Amino acid sequence: MTREHPNRDLIALGIRQPWAELIIRGIKTIEVRSSNVNQRGPIYIYASKKLADQPAAILAAETLDCDVESLPRGKLVGTVELVDSNFCKQADSTAACVPWSLMRGKHSWKLANPQRLPQPMAVRFLPYGIWFYPFKRAGKGRNQLNDQ
Repeated sequence: MTREHPNRDLIALGIRQPWAELIIRGIKTIEVRSSNVNQRGPIYIYASKKLADQPAAILAAETLDCDVESLPRGKLVGTVELVDSNFCKQADSTAACVPWSLMRGKHSWKLANPQRLPQPMAVRFLPYGIWFYPFKRAGKGRNQLNDQ
């Protein structure tokens, strides 16, 4: 991934803090989601405006001595490569930074090569779901993502 931004064709994934920060730091290498995804390759990480309020998120931030209130929100914070998606396994728990009990029956989206943007970047178009194009309209009738 080059350092040139913005890449108008890159899709963004909205993630609440502190999860977004943990992904950009390379600590959280698995994102847990309820569905599989076929998307592969580089994506933007968008730090959502709302904070994660799950106990696991609070614990992860405390463990890393991370001041969640000072983390960027409502902006792109970096890029990461989405390299795989499978059903969660108990062994994924550490990489996901969540207990196995929260992962059962869900999917592990494997992430690699995080790159922090030099400065958090405002988006031109606001998110309309977890996936969105921050610098262009998705277009009517066009599938935003090859998500199954």
